[in-house]
Amino acid sequence: ETPLHPLTAFQRAMLMLGTIAVGAGMSINFVVVTPLTRKAGLSEMEVAAVMTLSTVLFAVTIPLWGRIADLVGRKRVMIFSLFATALTNMAFLFALEAGLAGMITGTTLFLTLTFVRAWFGVLAPGLQPAAMAAMTDATTTANRAAGLGMIGAAMAIGSIVGPAGAAVLAPFGALAPLWGTIVFCVIIGILISFTLPKTIKRPRNAPRPKPLSLTDRRMRPHLIFLLTYFVAIGIMQQTLAWFIEDRYRLTETMGEAAGQAAVLYTGITFACYAVASLIVQFGYINRVRPDPRKVLPLGLAMVSAGYFGADAFRELYVVYACFLLVGAGAALAIPSANALGSLSVSREEQGAAAALLAIAPPGGFIFGPMIGAWLYGLHYALPLLAAGGLVGALAIYALLVTARKPLSPD
Repeated sequence: ETPLHPLTAFQRAMLMLGTIAVGAGMSINFVVVTPLTRKAGLSEMEVAAVMTLSTVLFAVTIPLWGRIADLVGRKRVMIFSLFATALTNMAFLFALEAGLAGMITGTTLFLTLTFVRAWFGVLAPGLQPAAMAAMTDATTTANRAAGLGMIGAAMAIGSIVGPAGAAVLAPFGALAPLWGTIVFCVIIGILISFTLPKTIKRPRNAPRPKPLSLTDRRMRPHLIFLLTYFVAIGIMQQTLAWFIEDRYRLTETMGEAAGQAAVLYTGITFACYAVASLIVQFGYINRVRPDPRKVLPLGLAMVSAGYFGADAFRELYVVYACFLLVGAGAALAIPSANALGSLSVSREEQGAAAALLAIAPPGGFIFGPMIGAWLYGLHYALPLLAAGGLVGALAIYALLVTARKPLSPD
């Protein structure tokens, strides 16, 4: 079997970079926007509502963009998605600046931010389905799961690289990290326009990978498992900047500089997460390729312990250390959970399984931020405790159930 439209290793890397750029452009808002919108006068639930509507639209329009990519070409959709991410983030940044300057306030600010952010959810989701379709055409049944797994991993990497990058750019201003992702998306969009080949129309009689249903009994437990995990991640990411700002009383001690300090300290926290995750992913997972059934419960237990530890210890450097543990655990858990999901079906269906599992991250972020904002309104410690409890329950399930299942149905 030969690939329908093969890509070089460099071109596959460009698909990953494009996915990382969109993931970073989406996740950076949890570090920058959550503390600054509250400073502009919005409540925690209003901030979460702005983010949640965007995520709902993002998840709902992914299949539509997949069909558009089939019609007009994967490369065109990927370039459009990257520039749309940059432009919608820029519009959101200008609206937020106006709110911080007092030019628009209250309900007007809330509706403006909601309207602008909604366009991100409508226009930006095309890259992931287009990249997955391009990777599907560039692989065979033997290596398709690995290829699509790279795209899924890239979105996860982007979701932590974006917040981590805030630590580097925050000293230049609270909104500097948003500008960073805007420039990053534009640069990658230009590179993709020059490096990827033009889309070749698929012959009418060419076999198409058959999609799997959301209700497929083999995939359902894995999809629910990952959805629950990303609900916990959404709870944590939505509220972490508030947690740091309020727990360490940044507003009282730093005044006008509190927003920039919250972005910086939250960015450092996510940088610890990112560094540990990347070290474990490329230094251990990619080299050793451990049995996912054995490392999944361990990784989840590490994530849960990190969340509980960050809540229990007040010293900021201990919080950083706890997120090193969270990052290492996530690098063990997420690839293992995805691998077990794709391996629960036959070899010919593994590509479709990987595509189905990609629904879990945006799906989790539909519910997680709203739950986190509600819990935060009750007490600032509750979101981390809830996220730790959810992931801890998954760790117990993985140890008692998942670890005892056969690795493959074949």
